[in-house]
Amino acid sequence: MRPVSRRRFLTLAAMMTVTVPYGVGIFDRRSPVLGSELGVAPLPNPGRGTEAWMTEWMQGVSRAPGGMLKVSRFREPIYFLLAPISWTPNPGQTGYEKVIAPIGFVTDLASIPAIFYSVLRPDGEYAYAAIIHDYLYWTQTRPRDEADDIFNMAMEDFEIGTVTRRTIYTAVRAGGQFAWDKNAEAKANGEKRILRRYPQDPRMRWDVWKQRDVFV
Repeated sequence: MRPVSRRRFLTLAAMMTVTVPYGVGIFDRRSPVLGSELGVAPLPNPGRGTEAWMTEWMQGVSRAPGGMLKVSRFREPIYFLLAPISWTPNPGQTGYEKVIAPIGFVTDLASIPAIFYSVLRPDGEYAYAAIIHDYLYWTQTRPRDEADDIFNMAMEDFEIGTVTRRTIYTAVRAGGQFAWDKNAEAKANGEKRILRRYPQDPRMRWDVWKQRDVFV
């Protein structure tokens, strides 16, 4: 199904105001018109412009995580994305821009020392946020403190418990510089992290695969 443009959305909304009683939601969560789960939108107030109503409603829709987490892995616990994922700031989270981790990006999920695995697993509910953070730490196109803040906000979007979230955030603020510097050194030495070819043998190790011509 083709995506719905803003103009088409407004046209559909205007048409629905003629045929649907005031106060009834236009779209349910299985909207065949939009083809996605946007929730229920109340009809616009007759005294306000349709575009102003739509803009206000869309600003209230959570936009943070985008794309299902689809990964595969090497023999060791090193993973790569089979589809892109993204994070977009929610209303009120000013000063931050959208992050897109591309297909083929290689990550170790949450970089948590093995001694803490019984409490905090690398593939915990914060894994999605951790990959976004990992990508920012690899590209280093934004300051490290901004990357850490986005990690924190992304964990909030997944409703990670306050104690867990603060523990992880405090840890990356305190010890993240080492990982940041290590990534900078690896990039300077020519290492890459975005694959264009994926291994077909489940026994393949990352250390072996990354020596091949397999990167974007």
